[in-house]
Amino acid sequence: MSHHSTLLSLPYIQPAQAQKHVTHNEALRMLDALVQLSVDSRALTDPPADPANGTRYIVASGATGDWAGQDFAIALNADGGWLFLSPNPGWRAWVVDEGTEVIWQGGFWQAHSGGGVIPDRLGLGTPVDTVSRLSVAAPETTLTHEGAGHQLKINKAADADTASLMFQSDWTGHAEMGLAGDTAFSIKVSDGTSWTTALSFDSATGAASGAAVSSGPEDSNSNALVRAEDGYLKGTILNTVTQDGNGVPTGGVIERGSNGDGDYVRFADGTQICTSGDIPTGGITNPAGALFQSDHLAWTFPAPFAPGMPPILTGESGNTGAWPTFAPHGVLSTGLKATAIVSIGVGLNLRLCAIGRWV
Repeated sequence: MSHHSTLLSLPYIQPAQAQKHVTHNEALRMLDALVQLSVDSRALTDPPADPANGTRYIVASGATGDWAGQDFAIALNADGGWLFLSPNPGWRAWVVDEGTEVIWQGGFWQAHSGGGVIPDRLGLGTPVDTVSRLSVAAPETTLTHEGAGHQLKINKAADADTASLMFQSDWTGHAEMGLAGDTAFSIKVSDGTSWTTALSFDSATGAASGAAVSSGPEDSNSNALVRAEDGYLKGTILNTVTQDGNGVPTGGVIERGSNGDGDYVRFADGTQICTSGDIPTGGITNPAGALFQSDHLAWTFPAPFAPGMPPILTGESGNTGAWPTFAPHGVLSTGLKATAIVSIGVGLNLRLCAIGRWV
């Protein structure tokens, strides 16, 4: 004959047993604890200091002291000592400090409300634990709308905490996206040992930074994403050209302009080309039938050249009639103006060209 009942493990009185009342009273004590089960709490890992006789608790995970090794058991304080009762699937208990009913299923006490179970932990095709309380093992997981949109919300307690999605291979993290330790949305990658922030977006401005973004025009990483201020977009191809103190272009690629002194083109590398309009030479006469006459001709550049770097000056006649030759014999050129001693066809118009540097 067995010494204990099958379900509640109540002790049986044995044949010819002495002091039968001890065994009988032990069984009654266990029934007294389990019938109409109500516990004060299920959050304690240490026994209370001075519990009342008959007080019951569900031992929380990680129990210590007199409760060590009794995780999730029902603990009854009986006459100054603790009696532990292990639950069976389907057992129910009212938790006083939570004001809710719990049911033992799946190896855990799970909250029960009304006609349905609100589980503390849920494992679909895979075990769960006290940290991963929701686990799913499936080829695919679908979250869909219920008549309109759908949001998946990941909330954290404070800015310095983390709210993110982690992507793993064989339980080793290799990618993470979300709010990792601050409020900037970031994408991080890992070789399995160390982590690198590939992209981070400032929560106030939306500005991007990180290892995947160029750190400047001199960045040696050819695979980095180019920042707008480091590259040339449609709006900066034709724009004012500028350079920083190190000669690095900071403005447009090509700048074009004109004024009363002519036209100019500037390039981002520092090259400048100035051209004049037609300069008439009708005031020069042709004494004694000479084909050419020397004279001084001054031209103010439409855009200044770099100080101390006079440009190269060339020219041509402005028509295809007689004396089409322009022959400079000498040039006095500064960054602002050129004065040329030239032989010109009498009565011709001239067009001049200066090539040099604007910086």
